Amino acid sequence: MRIDLHCHTKYSNDSFLEPDELIEQAIQLGLDGVCLTEHHSVIPSWPLEKIKMPEGFYVFRGLEISTDRGHLLVYGMEDDSWSTWASNTYLDVFQVIEHVHRLDAICVPAHPFRGWDSFGEAVFQIESVDAIETHNGLNGEEMNQKAIRASKIKNLPSIGGSDCHHKKQVGRALTDFKNPVHTMDELIEEIKRGNCRGMVL
Repeated sequence: MRIDLHCHTKYSNDSFLEPDELIEQAIQLGLDGVCLTEHHSVIPSWPLEKIKMPEGFYVFRGLEISTDRGHLLVYGMEDDSWSTWASNTYLDVFQVIEHVHRLDAICVPAHPFRGWDSFGEAVFQIESVDAIETHNGLNGEEMNQKAIRASKIKNLPSIGGSDCHHKKQVGRALTDFKNPVHTMDELIEEIKRGNCRGMVL
């Protein structure tokens, strides 16, 4: 089952992609689902609730948080109860991870070796993340290879996502799940078990 786990739409304020365009393109590429990871909040992904999905296609909602070490993908939040800080950007990464885990969600460093808003070598110093985004559709090959190496060294699951902001970017990278996932709980469990891998099309 192939799901693009890192997607942005126009509601993320840095994307030109309409939600229905995202879904249409993902279906044309043969994907089984997408996950919206809008910046700072899950509220911008709520408009997808109004879109009728084709049978067998799944849409999940996560978010991307800006921490003082880099961007962090979070899966398992239904609302913004995670955000107990006055500011939405450059939050203390250890506080964020601890708080997110208390809410039974998982944390994944996004594009860790991109060079800006990324963890870089700090990814080796943080023990509490749940997986690593090894395949990012906006990264170069060398950046993704460094992330793959980090996931192996840390023995962490590998995920992938396009980081799309335009229609043509959808599905450039994705996550291949060994087993079907129909709910966020199933998605989280499969990632925790390592029953997935990042890949590029």
